[in-house]
Amino acid sequence: MFYSLLRPLLFKLDPEAAHYATFNAIDKAFKLGLLKQRTITCDSKRFMGITFPNPIGLAAGLDKNGEHLGALSALGFGFIEIGTVTPRPQPGNPAPRIFRIPQAQALINRLGFNNHGVDRLIENVKNANYNGVLGINIGKNFDTPIEKAIDDYLICLRKVYTFASYITINISSPNTKNLRQLQTADSLDYLLQALKAEQRSLSQQHGKYTPFVVKIAPDLDADQIESIASLLLKHNIDGVIATNTTLSRSGIEHLPVSQETGGLSGRPLTQQSTAVIRQLHHCLQDAMPIIGVGGILSAKDAKDKLDAGASLIQIYTGLIYQGPDLIPEIAKAVCGSFKSSGL
Repeated sequence: MFYSLLRPLLFKLDPEAAHYATFNAIDKAFKLGLLKQRTITCDSKRFMGITFPNPIGLAAGLDKNGEHLGALSALGFGFIEIGTVTPRPQPGNPAPRIFRIPQAQALINRLGFNNHGVDRLIENVKNANYNGVLGINIGKNFDTPIEKAIDDYLICLRKVYTFASYITINISSPNTKNLRQLQTADSLDYLLQALKAEQRSLSQQHGKYTPFVVKIAPDLDADQIESIASLLLKHNIDGVIATNTTLSRSGIEHLPVSQETGGLSGRPLTQQSTAVIRQLHHCLQDAMPIIGVGGILSAKDAKDKLDAGASLIQIYTGLIYQGPDLIPEIAKAVCGSFKSSGL
């Protein structure tokens, strides 16, 4: 209710300015004890050796540096994913780089993995005292040649390994040049082989198995999805996130700013993402969990993702358009038993 009153004011600001203003406000409210902890009691599920208290997660991208875990944890998420983080700090693409399309409940972003670097993220996680399920999403620096991308992923994997509940390998952002080439069969086969070997080594070294998942794009045809699924099975990958943002502008070509470059999220992505989940599940069956993300702006959207084969879901753009009340709304619809308190 409160967010519905606040949103028109936030939408008068530049989207990136609104992002920082919102986090500044909720961080202060959390520190002052004004942001009360919301607890969503749901039928917990266990995937990848992790117990998820509820199936609703925050997608990567909203808290790239892990700076707001305290405030975000109060909203009732079953898990939070931070990042994408790269080995070295980088500013990302020039502003403006986020564009709202309110008529379509959509966003376009071309942020370009702007972040403070993996070392800063780790310090933020250490200082947060966050005890929930934490995903850390890793990528490559923009100036690392694509043929050396594995080096960046291995650097990040080694550094975040003991701090993450699970690690996401982001090979599907449209905003880092050539990154999506890593989804092609030969490149992905090599990448996954190297990452799994390092995972085995780190597991022995630390006495802790940290699963990793691969985040894929929605702009894949049926043969590409089948090929990716086969490689995920071949290398015993722990899970898959479907999907990232889309390059498509189908159905919104006539709307203002729709032709800005970048990845599109929100309502126009809903069915496209769900279709990828459905085909992935057909290929994978129940060999690994699918985390469904893309255009979840209502409880029905979340349920459709789960019905298509997702085990868990994540939201991002839906949180911007609908506010934190979207979390208990989804929980009420998808949890076998549900109880919410706080906020």
